[in-house]
Formats: sequence, structure tokens, C-alpha cells
Amino acid sequence: MTILLVILGLVLLAVGGDILVRGAVGVASRLGVSPLLAGLTIVGFGTSTPELVTSLFAAMDGAPGIAVGNIVGSNIANILLILGVSALILPLAVSPAAFRRDGLALAAATLACLAAVLFGFLSRPVGIGLLALLVGYIVWAYRSERKSPDEGAEMHEHLAVDATSPGMSLLVGLCLALTGIVGTIVGARLLVDGAIEIARNLGVAETVIGLTVVAVGTSLPELVACVVAALRRHSDVVLGNIIGSNIYNVLGILGVTAIVQPIAIPTEIASFDIWVLLGTTALLGLFLRTGWTLKRWEGGLFLVLYAGYVAYLTT
Repeated sequence: MTILLVILGLVLLAVGGDILVRGAVGVASRLGVSPLLAGLTIVGFGTSTPELVTSLFAAMDGAPGIAVGNIVGSNIANILLILGVSALILPLAVSPAAFRRDGLALAAATLACLAAVLFGFLSRPVGIGLLALLVGYIVWAYRSERKSPDEGAEMHEHLAVDATSPGMSLLVGLCLALTGIVGTIVGARLLVDGAIEIARNLGVAETVIGLTVVAVGTSLPELVACVVAALRRHSDVVLGNIIGSNIYNVLGILGVTAIVQPIAIPTEIASFDIWVLLGTTALLGLFLRTGWTLKRWEGGLFLVLYAGYVAYLTT
């Protein structure tokens, strides 16, 4: 029964997150919000909503392994699993201009995550600092892209366009957004309760569950969006989605979680998993910098590395 509830929670998270983004972008479009701003903010926040709600529930339930493991594990899965699958479908090209800005922001966010984890405790001042960095990134990116439109601006606009349906009415957008919020909240509640129960019944550390089952589950909206974008041959949307999601997960989700419910960092994450995330992010930067494309063989290597990482955690 517990496994069925977890599966139901995963489905609700995947569907709810996708519907929320589509509805919110549709509403923003009807209210005159530019695709650039919608791509930078609404799509980024929307695709990270499953991680946010799940980590908040886990933190308030006294399960820091799931709360923090969800964020670190999601970022690892975003790169190794989702980009790996997407690159096998379509080699992912990136523009040098977009990579220099967003790649720098991703590196800074990952280093901020490393600092927060090594600090050992997610306090409210740490959370405020992370959120301040996120606001700074959004303002910086929006102003630079609006002043000098380039491939980066086009990519963020593509994110917004791909996330909604043409001609969506304001009422339909509001209904979709509300439905997505409810689905995400219910799904996160079921997933966290089920994950804690499974960890207790099987004697598996909550951190391992958070880094694997919960992390992959909350990344399902990104997986769906990236696979669809790869099939449409929108490689900029795939990379923009993942880079943006990883930035929002660390600066936004970790920041909000720390403000709402300060928690201690599990020692396992500080001693191993955060370094996996650091190495994974560095490898992505290396692959993209050499030829400005994530090739199919590199995507295949990402999948092999992710399988090895999960196998290590679960044995």
C-alpha cells in the first residue's frame, strides 16, 4: 500500500508540476508579461515547485535527509539522468554567450550549495543569503538580455513558449495553475509520507531515499519537458531548463526551506554527495565548453555515471 501511495505521489508531482507551469505561463501571457521574463521566473520557479513542496514537508516532518537529499539528488539527476537521456535523443548545442552567463550562475549556485552544506546547518540567515543571490541572478539576467538580446534571451523565450499552449484564455490558465498547485501539494505529501515509511520499514537511511526515489520523482516535470523539447529539436530549451532548474533548486528551494524550517545537514551529504554534485556540474561545464555541444556519447556517459552513483548509494 505504501508503494502505491508513493507511485501516486510521483504521478501527481509530475502531472501537477507540468500543469502548474503551463497554466502560470498562460496567465502571464494574458497579463502581458514578456516571454523573456516568464521564462526567467515563472518557468524556473514552476518546474522547481515539486522540489519546493517536497523539501518543505520533509523539513517540517523532521526528515532533513529527505529535505536536503531531494535538492542535491535532484540536481545530480537533472544533469546525469535528464541531460543524459536528452542528449541521446538529440545532441545539445549551446551558444557561447548563453553559456558564459548561465554557466557562471550555475557554478556560483553550486559553490553556494557547497558552502551551505559544509556549514552544517541551514539557518534562516543562510536561507536569506541564498534567496538574495537568486534575486540578483534574475535581475542581472533580465537586464542584460533586455539590453542586448542574444541567444540567451531567445532561449528563455523558448522556455516560456514551449511551456504553454497558444491562445490559452485567462480563465483556463488560472484553473490549470490552481489544479497544478493542488496536485503538487497532495503529491508531495504522499511522496514524503511514503518515503519515510519505506525507509523505516526497510531500514534504509532517509538520506538515501531522498537522494534517489524522492529526487528523481520531483525531477519528473523536468524530464518530461526536456524529452519533449529534445524531440522538437529545441536543444536550447533542454539546457536552459536544466541549468535554470539547478540554479532555482539551490538558491530558491534550499533558501525557502531554510527560512521556513532551519535544519541540520546530514553528514552523509556533506562527506560525499555534495562532492558528486560539484564534480557532475564541473563535468557538464567541460563537455559543453569543448565544442559547445553535449554529444550523444557524453550523454551515454552521464547515464552510466548516474547508474553507478545510484548503485553505490543502494548497496
